Amino acid sequence: MTTDAPLIPPVLRPADPPRRLLAEFADRFAERVVGDAAGIELRGITLATGDLRSGEVFVAVPGAVRHGAEYAASAVARGAIAVVTDSAGADLAARAGAPVLVVEDPRSRLGEMSAWVYDTAGAVPRIFGITGTNGKTSVSHLVEGMLRAMGIVTGLSSTAERHIAGQVIASRLTTPEASEMHALLAIMRERGVGAAMVEVSAQALTRHRVDGLVFDVAGFTNLTHDHLDDYGDMQTYLEAKLQLFQPDRSRRAVVCVDAAEGREVARRSGVPVTTVLTPALADEPLPDADWTVDLLEERPDGTLFRLTHQDGRVLTTTVPVIGAHMAANAGLAIAMLEAAGYPWETLRSLLDGAVLPAHLPGRIQRVSGERGPAVYIDFAHSPDAFVKTLDAVRRVTPGRVLMLTAANGDRDVSKRADMGRTAAEGSDILVVTDQHPRSEDPAGIRAAVLAGARTARPDGIFYEATPPEHAITLAVSLVGEGDAIVWAGPGHQHYREIGGARIPFEPIALARAALADAGWPTDASVD
Repeated sequence: MTTDAPLIPPVLRPADPPRRLLAEFADRFAERVVGDAAGIELRGITLATGDLRSGEVFVAVPGAVRHGAEYAASAVARGAIAVVTDSAGADLAARAGAPVLVVEDPRSRLGEMSAWVYDTAGAVPRIFGITGTNGKTSVSHLVEGMLRAMGIVTGLSSTAERHIAGQVIASRLTTPEASEMHALLAIMRERGVGAAMVEVSAQALTRHRVDGLVFDVAGFTNLTHDHLDDYGDMQTYLEAKLQLFQPDRSRRAVVCVDAAEGREVARRSGVPVTTVLTPALADEPLPDADWTVDLLEERPDGTLFRLTHQDGRVLTTTVPVIGAHMAANAGLAIAMLEAAGYPWETLRSLLDGAVLPAHLPGRIQRVSGERGPAVYIDFAHSPDAFVKTLDAVRRVTPGRVLMLTAANGDRDVSKRADMGRTAAEGSDILVVTDQHPRSEDPAGIRAAVLAGARTARPDGIFYEATPPEHAITLAVSLVGEGDAIVWAGPGHQHYREIGGARIPFEPIALARAALADAGWPTDASVD
């Protein structure tokens, strides 16, 4: 990113970064240097002028419209001690008056450069990485919750939040840029973090955001229809994910083998693999697996399951969220900890007969009171996620299930009709609204979702309502005692993206206000 606008939330830096010299950096990475790099100390590295700190190197890469080197003067004015760019940007950058280090394709080397600047190729926290279309955030928070319960100081980088030894920071990207990722690990090391969990998106792998990292354990949840605007087809999307399971990226793998894509990941992994199977979710025939997750009971306050290893080890525990897919996520999380070397007896004594110690923000999160319709806020934004979330809510709902949802603008348009289809097939009433229209016309987005719904169920009960503040009020007016509302899309987020701006938006508060206005009690203790 190259912009003069300040980034919110800010990217943090280590308080005491390793002492590095620009001349050494140039010797390692630059094909040529314009200007004099001698005697200059280097304290950090970034792609964003708005995030730049004095004493750092600004990396200027070509963008879709403009070259980042056009922002070199702004970067130098903010304190950049040098500019790293390609040969196309070298002349532009040189006008800023600071040394220019010419590195061909600097984005592809950003991870390597950042690892050297922050010295994160060596002693850093134990790192877990998790990839897959759905479930990354849930697994990340489950792993972190169990680590904290074992007394380990933790870090986390997820779609929802960044955590550093108890400090919570909002997230911008599912996986931050490589310069931010390595700075984050350096801060974690400073603050005594013993283990960290990182969500790894397909884009993170193909756009070099996790370059320079080797994960101690990499996990795989699933692969379903999403991001085809980036990858074109499902096989290309899978190939992007498979990069994580090679020796230059990870040391061990734990893979869910409920579906063919997971079995392909396990088969093609270049590192030792542990497999996890949830028979209630698996296709046929059931494959052999190292660990098996068996559902025992689904309740409104959680899902009881048994985790069994082929060697006879077993524990029974509860994930504090509804849904078979959440039990599968929990089983994967436990197996990742065991694969990382945490003693089984420690895990068993912590978890057997207990509720897993984790908070999953915006993942089938109930925000309503004991009476009236149950209202769940969820981050689901793909057809497969709709199927699993609606099925989970249906199993614990005696009455009707209403789905309130939206597709996002400037994202994979090919999934919108499928989102409408699965929403219509899994609910009794469907209300289509807006979430993040971004630069698109929201009416067109709603129309695409509704077209898929009407094709699937010509006799279905469908409503179109905007803005979402009105839509949740409408949804509550359509249901009663024993019914449920699934508001899919907003999840943990506290904003909407409209026309290039992030507008404050609080779905939990809106849902509770709608319930109160309809005369239903709300439980304000549910966060």
